[in-house]
Amino acid sequence: MKNLSELRVAIASDHAGYNLKQTVIRFLTDNGTQVHDFGCYSTDSCDYPDFAHPCAAAVEKGEYDYGIVICSTGNGICMTANKHQHIRAALCWETRLAELARQHNNANILGLPANFVAEDKALDIVRTFFSTDFEGGRHQRRIDKIPLA
Repeated sequence: MKNLSELRVAIASDHAGYNLKQTVIRFLTDNGTQVHDFGCYSTDSCDYPDFAHPCAAAVEKGEYDYGIVICSTGNGICMTANKHQHIRAALCWETRLAELARQHNNANILGLPANFVAEDKALDIVRTFFSTDFEGGRHQRRIDKIPLA
């Protein structure tokens, strides 16, 4: 189990995910996590790729241990993050999905659908994601086959 105070987390959202992102940032910082907010910075309409790409790039480079991306459905922002070769962004709307994303896929970015999870549920998903370890073994073999390059 990871100690939240030892983690460096990159986070990004679009306008639809902004309010949930603020809640997640508060939760993480209250628990001692180093968080970098890649935007957006308001509920004004914007385009999720403008924020997902820098967030995913920072995780891919190892500047942050993990990332969290949030948009209305979580789909678009996860699709964008997953364009980066060594990113495994997992869209999770239940804690069990977050657990399996870490155990089996070694997901390094958590995707949240702001319009489909309540704040309390989202924080449970975040807790689960960061408290679950990768199982390795046969799962590593599969992960090694994901990148194209």
